[in-house]
Amino acid sequence: MGTSEAVLHVLTGAVPQFLSSDMCSSNSDLVFYSKCHIKSVKKKGSRRLPSLKCSSMSGCQIGSYRCKRLGGGLHGNTAIDRLTLLRCKCQQAESASGVDIGEGNGAWFVDNAKKLNLNGSMNSEDILEFKTVEQLKSENEVSMSNGKVGTGTNTIFTGGVDSVEDEAWKLLRASMVYYCGSPVGTIAANDPTSSNVLNYDQVFIRDFIPSGIAFLLKGEYDIVRNFILHTLQLQSWEKTMDCHSPGQGLMPASFKVRTVPLDGDDSATEEVLDPDFGEAAIGRVAPVDSGLWWIILLRAYGKCSDDLSVQERVDVQTGIKMILRLCLADGFDMFPTLLVTDGSCMIDRRMGIHGHPLEIQALFYSALLCAREMLIPGDGSADLIRALNNRLVALSFHIREYYWIDMRKLNEIYRYKTEEYSYDAVNKFNIYPDQISPWLVEWMPNKGGYLIGNLQPAHMDFRFFSLGNLWAVVSGLATIDQSHAILDLIETKWADLVAEMPFKICYPALEGQGWQIITGCDPKNTPWSYHNAGSWPTLLWQLTVACMKMNRPEIAAKAVSVAEKRISKDKWPEYYDTKKARFIGKQSRLFQTWSIAGFLVAKLLLADRNAAKILTTEEDSELVNAFSCMISANPRRKRGPKRCKQTYIVYNYWICIS
Repeated sequence: MGTSEAVLHVLTGAVPQFLSSDMCSSNSDLVFYSKCHIKSVKKKGSRRLPSLKCSSMSGCQIGSYRCKRLGGGLHGNTAIDRLTLLRCKCQQAESASGVDIGEGNGAWFVDNAKKLNLNGSMNSEDILEFKTVEQLKSENEVSMSNGKVGTGTNTIFTGGVDSVEDEAWKLLRASMVYYCGSPVGTIAANDPTSSNVLNYDQVFIRDFIPSGIAFLLKGEYDIVRNFILHTLQLQSWEKTMDCHSPGQGLMPASFKVRTVPLDGDDSATEEVLDPDFGEAAIGRVAPVDSGLWWIILLRAYGKCSDDLSVQERVDVQTGIKMILRLCLADGFDMFPTLLVTDGSCMIDRRMGIHGHPLEIQALFYSALLCAREMLIPGDGSADLIRALNNRLVALSFHIREYYWIDMRKLNEIYRYKTEEYSYDAVNKFNIYPDQISPWLVEWMPNKGGYLIGNLQPAHMDFRFFSLGNLWAVVSGLATIDQSHAILDLIETKWADLVAEMPFKICYPALEGQGWQIITGCDPKNTPWSYHNAGSWPTLLWQLTVACMKMNRPEIAAKAVSVAEKRISKDKWPEYYDTKKARFIGKQSRLFQTWSIAGFLVAKLLLADRNAAKILTTEEDSELVNAFSCMISANPRRKRGPKRCKQTYIVYNYWICIS
């Protein structure tokens, strides 16, 4: 399917629904004049191909929606708070198909919240009650009268909030971004105290994932559907930096809705989605994880909403295949893991994770399983599905066998022999025992273990990376025993990984000469700050998903209770500094959206243990059998040329020269 056809499919299948009259059916006197069409953006040095625009008398702003007069309808400039628009589009949570947040594990959570002092000084009945959308609407109307909600620049809640959870919902909705009158995502941060916005006013793919999950669990599906389809449209854009273009299928790191004058008509404006594929990012690194998160969210949307029509669309199926082909492309690497540069995931600055970082491998494995579940069998996907299955087997074996470390494995590495040249070598990657750091010898508990951060020839990164380990549990990349061992380690090392605010992004921090060499003396990644072992509240939701899957919700509930004591008072920071997470990060943004959304998702998941199923994948029996066969196979199998699947007929031509 061509790029133009895919974009047209987005237009014909999605946009008319976005702009349908039912969006504001309650306001009969309000008329929005807008239309969407394909046209080229002609700018000097532009990198854009034909793209989706919204020719409209509406300006897309963060927090408000402006409509200008166009021959009739509205007179003058009327600012309509986007929460008013949302009132027409949202469904009540109790009437939505999908996850019911009122049942399941709610009783357990209520009983144990009092024991864990989960709500601090607040009333447990108030904070544990999940309000319907109608109740939230009435609260929004009260807040709107004060001019606080929906401004996008000065939204600070200083009082009158019933609970931390209510405040979080108001802040999350205040961060929503609109395109052509429909919600398409949430901005990264809405910090009124920061004068330097940088790119925190954009919609990031990875940052929106917890926001999207929160809306799904609340029964508000439109914003997730719009996000999926509009980011898919951006996938087909031309990506060029210094005359070089990456492979097809790359998803953007972020996008921004810009309002520009309409070509040929200065009195009107149009909205344009402006994506960043890494060519404007700090370090100019392409976001490898964006496409993987997109696939994971697509599956979660289908499971939660029961709307499989989105993933079955031709353009969506094409988008999935483009991401898979990009990830499964053959290269020089001998390993089944994805080879990436430093800074290509959540840790987007130089932190020594180049090579085969665990976070990317866990997301890769999860995306492969999700894609296999959603791909429609056909002539065009048979080879892709075969390659996908082969990669799943090899990847699961590689990670489980070579990345896993516990006290027994650590002792085995300590006794490694080096320079082994044979097919059945024990020390396959020529790891030197002296690489074992003194901190690890003291830190490794007798009970528990984890997956190391990276593995390359003669190098094992023994740091504990939280997102990679947690998502290995969620996706089933780690075995059941390994998953429980990871949670055991978290419990045992609670003072190091959680302390006064969950959750350390990695442990331990790079210090001294190691920090200087590996980070390049990065002033933002100083020891125990930011990506160098800072504490990130957004990781709370990944921890909760992992705990709910393994039927150990008490660990997540304890972490929620720790966060709830101070995160609202601290104004929802992006991250915390120091070894025990006692300080708000020195460059941390306040009112960080994924800190807010991560907290909400954790609360929703604890209220209903079945809700986590939209994100988890179980261990595949076929993969287990293949894994067993690989272990028992003889590594010194007979080698020979690869058999060719096709038969070629060779003709010999004799030329007679007289």
